[in-house]
Amino acid sequence: MTTSTAERRAPAARRAGGALAAVGGQNLSLIAALAVVLALFGSLNGNYLSWTNVQVIAEAVTITGLLAVVQTVVIICGGLDISVGSQAGLASVVSAMAFTSAGSSPLVGMAAAIGVGVVVGVLNGAVIVYGRVNATIATLAGLAAYKGVAQLISNGAAQGYVLNDAVFVFLSRGKIAGLPVMVWILIVAAAAVHVLLKYTDIGRNIYAIGGNPTAARLAGINLNKYLISAYVLAAVVAAVAGILLTARTGSGQPVSGSEGLELKSITAAALGGCALKGGKGGIGGTLLAVALLGALENGLTVQGINSFWQNVAQGSLLVVAVVIQQRRSGERAVGLPG
Repeated sequence: MTTSTAERRAPAARRAGGALAAVGGQNLSLIAALAVVLALFGSLNGNYLSWTNVQVIAEAVTITGLLAVVQTVVIICGGLDISVGSQAGLASVVSAMAFTSAGSSPLVGMAAAIGVGVVVGVLNGAVIVYGRVNATIATLAGLAAYKGVAQLISNGAAQGYVLNDAVFVFLSRGKIAGLPVMVWILIVAAAAVHVLLKYTDIGRNIYAIGGNPTAARLAGINLNKYLISAYVLAAVVAAVAGILLTARTGSGQPVSGSEGLELKSITAAALGGCALKGGKGGIGGTLLAVALLGALENGLTVQGINSFWQNVAQGSLLVVAVVIQQRRSGERAVGLPG
């Protein structure tokens, strides 16, 4: 008996389908878009794809990447944190001021920043959970409030100077196995959150809460505890991002360097496949989106294109990501015929 052509092709088709499912259609689209961006700017500038410039791109997206990773967790949980950029700015100022006040102690500066992150995270979570305030409104208020606090305590100016400290210099300029330390911090954080989401009961509960909070509550999951914990995680990692911002710029920055990070983190999470209604998303897609945004931004800069176009590109990509989500979900646009 001879095997038909269709039967012979079936295992190969199943393997291809399995590989596609493992990678994800969304991720394949991001990989293709990233390849196009790299090829386009690589053809326009011979140094764009050099290892030196690749490291520049990787370092540049580290802070955005950290915020996008925890933004992914918050969104999967059914929330949103628009205040992460202001949190990073506040943590940057606090880390530098505490560093200076403690006689140039990097550990004191970092501990103070992390402490502020915990307080801010609890505050965000409590306002949303117990104050019953919409997450968008609550964190939009936080965006303004935390930026204001950072400007008040710093008088609106950069604080301290940390580039004479070995620890901060190592964070900003050090390398491990050929990669910048800042990139390793992003890799470790992303890997830890990926394992948390995909391979633990905590992660499964987070997806359940975002997908169907009523069913999750009936299943015995403590929604309040998880939501507050998600915002605390976001704020603590934002504080780490603030510390890295201090290390990279050499001083505490109340606004410069942190402004606009909230838009970038939300755009990366949405592009990476996070459903803004919650219950869907992953770290792999988010990191690919961060890489795409970083490659695009660097390419525009290398070509000498006005930096304002970077904001246009980010806003456009966010709209595209949401439109794609709406189309895939089959939802009818509000006010339009079906």
